[in-house]
Parts: sequence; structure tokens; C-alpha cells
Amino acid sequence: MNSPPFASELNLCLCHSCGLACDMTGHPHQCPRCNAPLHMRKANSLARTWAYMLAALVFYIPANVLPVMNTVMLGSGADSTIIGGVLEFWEHGAWDIALIIFIASIAVPGIKFVAITLLLVTAQRGSQWACRQRSKLYRFVELIGYWSMLDVIVVALVAALVKFQALGDIEPRAGILFFGLVVVCTMLSAMSFDPRLMWENRHSEEVMDEARSH
Repeated sequence: MNSPPFASELNLCLCHSCGLACDMTGHPHQCPRCNAPLHMRKANSLARTWAYMLAALVFYIPANVLPVMNTVMLGSGADSTIIGGVLEFWEHGAWDIALIIFIASIAVPGIKFVAITLLLVTAQRGSQWACRQRSKLYRFVELIGYWSMLDVIVVALVAALVKFQALGDIEPRAGILFFGLVVVCTMLSAMSFDPRLMWENRHSEEVMDEARSH
């Protein structure tokens, strides 16, 4: 039983904006339905993904070293880094907030760095290893990317709560800016990666195997 044809064999291209399967006869540059640019593959996908991920790694260092907020309670103030904030919330019994900050600020970025690097290296090497599992990994990276902003939201909520109850004062510091840049860069990195690159060599191998069988 023959396998179903690929879109490239039918000269079709999926519009990234509206999802229309566009006929590429005559090499049209725009989708006939929404006028979005058409690309068989994302332009310079691997280079742009590497660039965004490396930028995120650079920003990740000051995001963890520099303080993310300054807390003034009863006249005494102190700066807090991400790790310091996690330990402080944990010691004061707010283990749920500490866990949220740890997952959003440390675990999620670390997972994304490892996963995106794996996807990039295997795509560049033309690896056919676990294509289906790597596709699921890519969708997982996209899913968890937006949750990284939880740390920024927690700092904003804690600051608003403290000011509302007149318990003291909280001000953001430079670390939260760098962490926001880490989140943005990792999201752009995942958006720049073209998961279809993982299947190109597998498709070529299947075509060659089918040709040999005939």
C-alpha cells in the first residue's frame, strides 16, 4: 500500500497565517485568501533560532545574578535575586509561590535551552532519530514558553499586594528586565524553528527506499 503523498509532491504550501493549502504553481508570493507571505520553509530558520537562543543564554546570566526586586519592610530594605526570592518565600511558609517561581524562572528556561539545542543539532545533522518524539518535544516547548512570564507576574502581584496593605514597599530591579528578555528570546527562538526540517531527510530516505523497491 502506497503512503499518502507529501505536500511538496503536490506543489502545495500551507499558509502560516490562515492555514490555507496554496497551489505553488507559478511561485506565488502571497496567500490568495489572506495575502500573507508564502514560504515552503521558514527563511533562515536554523540561524535565527540559534541567534535567539544564544541571546537568551546571555541574558539568563544577569537575570539570575542581578536582583529582581527590592523589598523595604519596617524601614529596612534588601535586594532579592530569583534564587534568593525562592528561598525567602520558602522560609516564610509560602512554598506554593516559591515553587511557582522556581518552576517558571529556573526549571522552564533550563528545559527550553536543552530542548531547543537538541532540536537544532539533530535538524542540522539531518538526523532521522525519533522524528515523531522530537515533534512532540517541539510542541511541548511551544506550550510551556508562555508560562515563563509567571515570574514577572508574581513580582508585580507581590508588589501590588504589599503596597495595597501598606506593609512596606517593593520596587523592581534590573534582573527582572533581563529575565523578561530571556522569556521573549526563548519564545522567538521556538517560533523561528521550522519543525518540518526534522522530516525532510526522512522523506528523502522514504522516496529512495520506494525507488529501490520498484
